[in-house]
Amino acid sequence: MTIAQVSEKYQLTQDTIRYYEKVGLIPRVPRNKAGVRDFDEVSCRWIEFIKCMRSAGMPINKLVEYVTLFKDGRESLQARKNLLIEQRENLLEKQQEIQNTLERLKYKIKLYEEIEQGKRNDFFEEP
Repeated sequence: MTIAQVSEKYQLTQDTIRYYEKVGLIPRVPRNKAGVRDFDEVSCRWIEFIKCMRSAGMPINKLVEYVTLFKDGRESLQARKNLLIEQRENLLEKQQEIQNTLERLKYKIKLYEEIEQGKRNDFFEEP
């Protein structure tokens, strides 16, 4: 696949894909005889993984660490697993923050609906 095709498939800019390759997040993208990137299935799986981890909030430096550990093979299995566990914990915290925010919004919307319907007369402005 060309970089344009990969860009379209994964909804990433070509510059982002080049950056990921430059910092070592995509291990060795094959090139054709003309020296043009020719993304294979393995490269695409890495891009998919990176995109998933970025959407989970994993910072680039942690992803670089993960890829570096991956290159070390099986002896880095526990370290890689720990990075993923840490990210899962961060994501679960964020999920709880989002849930709390949704509950607050639900409460405020219900309050305003009750005021609009005349079910509440004790309206006071609150944050």
